[in-house]
This record gives sequence, structure tokens and C-alpha cells, in this order.
Amino acid sequence: MAEVLVVVEASQAAGVKKVTLEMLTIARTLGEPSAVVFGDAAALTEKLAEFGAAKIYAASGPDVEDHGAAPKATAVAELVKRVQPAAVLIGSTQEGKEIAGRLAVKLDNGLLTDAVDVAADGTATQVAFAGSTIVKSKVTRGLPIVTIRPNSTTPVAAPATPAVEQLSVAVSDTDKLATVVERVAEQKGSRPELTEAGIVVSGGRGVGNADNFKLVEELADLLGGAVGASRAAVDSGYYPHQFQVGQTGKTVSPQLYVALGISGAIQHRAGMQTSKTIVAVNKDPEAPIFELADFGVVGDLFKVVPQAADEIRKRK
Repeated sequence: MAEVLVVVEASQAAGVKKVTLEMLTIARTLGEPSAVVFGDAAALTEKLAEFGAAKIYAASGPDVEDHGAAPKATAVAELVKRVQPAAVLIGSTQEGKEIAGRLAVKLDNGLLTDAVDVAADGTATQVAFAGSTIVKSKVTRGLPIVTIRPNSTTPVAAPATPAVEQLSVAVSDTDKLATVVERVAEQKGSRPELTEAGIVVSGGRGVGNADNFKLVEELADLLGGAVGASRAAVDSGYYPHQFQVGQTGKTVSPQLYVALGISGAIQHRAGMQTSKTIVAVNKDPEAPIFELADFGVVGDLFKVVPQAADEIRKRK
């Protein structure tokens, strides 16, 4: 069975990210998953093994880690030429898409981006026009190099015992034109990462102002969830852009999504419509969000949310 290379998304603080586990799950339909790790693989091995990585290729050292995406693309390109994999899966993240683009150029290969699934024959499924159109695509040159949109599928464990191979990468001077001179760890609170959270509480224009977002944060904290925001709320300055959920923000797929004061424009729906259970609170009974919601409350969120918060406290 041919290998399928999965370029690992991970961080020192969070470990292996969910999109990596999704890619390992998809990779099993294409061949035998092999993980490509940049940096210390030891801390990630257990989780990668749990989700089916049969082999781990580890590339570390300043030449690979301190010059952005370019040397990483070189490392993957060298590995592709050596092992001739059935496919390469990369996360549709900021760095992941840069690695994928550089890799496709180095290999003179086709590239498919933002896929939500990949079939056994290499056909990728992509969602276009904010979820209104499903596209099936295949590369016409080379092997399938595909970037996978986070929260596209449910990760399924398949324990394996991976062999670990250290890669020796020949990094050229052109790969080192950019250098990382400092890394600053973002201060994290007690809330989970937005794209990794099982519960997300989001606020929209109906929240009214930035101060009122404390109500959204309070409900999220009571539920042990993450805080999100609609584009309208972000554009109005109510909440920082990195918490935007939607087509031009982050895609989430939690077990529970609570939409407070969000009308449900198609731009927002594209980023949360695969949530397992959706609860909406909006004073407009005609708001489009109710077409998508499993449970809807027509009412003033400033009355509904405090009552809900009180009931949650009673049950704790």
C-alpha cells in the first residue's frame, strides 16, 4: 500500500491540532498514512500513532524551523521524490497553503485547495460559494496535493505503531531568505481554541457593542466553550478579528453552536453550518439563522441569555 504524506499542524502549546487528525483519517482511504513533522516529533508521536500514522518523518533544526515555509516545502518535495506517495495532504492554514503552493511549483504538480474530503481515486470535494455549490476536482498533472479545510470531517482513531525516521534536508540559500528572529507565545486564557472547541458561543451585530460581548463570554465560560463573532460584529469593532466565524474567518464544527444576535447571513453560515447542534437567539422571527437552527428562541438576548446562564449555574 502506497504512503500518503500528511504534513502535521501542531504547536508547542496545543500539541497536534485537530486538522492533522482529520487528515490522518482521510489519508487512510487513500493509502497508508505517514506524518511529516517539523520540529520535535517526540512530543507528538503518541497522538499521531493513536490516529493511524504508520510512519513519522521528522525534520528539525534551525535550517528547517527558522525560515518560514520555504525550507519545509523543500523538505516535503525531497521526500515526495524519494517515497513516491499516493497523495500529500496539508492543512488549509496560513502556513499550510504556502507550503502547498511552493511544493506544487517545486514538483511541477497540480494543487487542490480547501477540500473537505478526498476519495480513494484522488478526487477532492470542495465547497464553493459559501456552501451553496459542491465541486469535485482532480489534479491533471502529478499526484494529488490537497489542502484540507479544518473541521471538515470527524477524526477517527486507528492506533498504529509508527517507525520514526529523521530527515536530513538540504536547504538552499534561497530557502533562507526570510528568517524568524523572535517567537512570542500568545497569552492564552482558560477558553479552548476556537477551531478546536466542542462548544462555541458567538455574538453578532445584535449584541450591540463591545462591552455587551461580556454576556457572550460569560455564557461561553459557563459552558466551557470558545467565543466567536460574526463578521458584522468584528467589522463594528465589537470583538477581535481572530475570533470571526464565517467564510472570511474561521470554520468551526462543534457539538454545540450558540448564535446570539446573529442574523445568519450566508457568509456566516459557511463557517458554522456543519455544527452538530445549533441554538439561535434573535429578536427577528424572520432571521435566516432560524432556517439552520435546531433550536431557536425569538426574543431579546439580553433577557434570554441571563436566564439561561442562571439555569446553567443551578445545574452545576
